[in-house]
This record gives sequence, C-alpha cells and structure tokens, in this order.
Amino acid sequence: QVQLVESGGDSVQTGGSLKLSCAASGYFFSSYYMGWFRQAPGKDREGVAGIHSDGSSTYADSVKGRFTISKDNGKKTLYLQMNSLKPEDTAMYYCAASPLSLSGGHWSEGRWYNYWGQGTQVTVSS
Repeated sequence: QVQLVESGGDSVQTGGSLKLSCAASGYFFSSYYMGWFRQAPGKDREGVAGIHSDGSSTYADSVKGRFTISKDNGKKTLYLQMNSLKPEDTAMYYCAASPLSLSGGHWSEGRWYNYWGQGTQVTVSS
C-alpha cells in the first residue's frame, strides 16, 4: 500500500523558514518523480517544485530562489526547505508521486501524479 505522509507545517512570520518532509512507503521511491503542490483557500492547486529520480529539480517562478526541493532515497523522504516565507505562501502543502519522468511544464500538472499525501498546513503571518 502506497502512503505519503507530510509533516513540518507550522505558523511562522514573514521572512521565516520551514522545512517540510514527506515520508513515502509502499513503492520504489527512488524511481518516481516527486512533487510538492499547494492550495490556498479559494484558489487552484499549484505546483511548487518537482524533482526527478536523478535529483534534477524545477520550481515555480513564485518560489524560485526561496524554496529548495530535495530527497533522501535511503530514508524514502522528500523535503521542501522554504526560506524567506511570505504571506502569499500560506496554503496546504501536499507531496505527490508520479511513475512518469515528467518534463517541461507537466511536472506542475496534478493529473500526472498517482499518489498524494494528506497535506500539511503552512501559515505565514505579516
């Protein structure tokens, strides 16, 4: 049974940092494309960052230079280091896994991901 469990969400002030984790089980973590998504109330879900099985990564323009996606294949854990947080980063954050080697803009399209976590809340106050 595939399971993705996020943790690390919290309430912080503008300019603060958080590190989200996503613990995976039940599939070949190292061979899957992994992504972080977020959804704020009343807004569409958006892709935040994605990472290939080879470790190469991509980011949404809104977080580029502030967020870093990484993974530890031995621990089967995905991470999202978030620095210089802004109120507009407030959202529920989800990790997701895809068996496809996503390229171009497809990494940010949720329909290509088979598995999703339950989410962890990030709140940034001004």
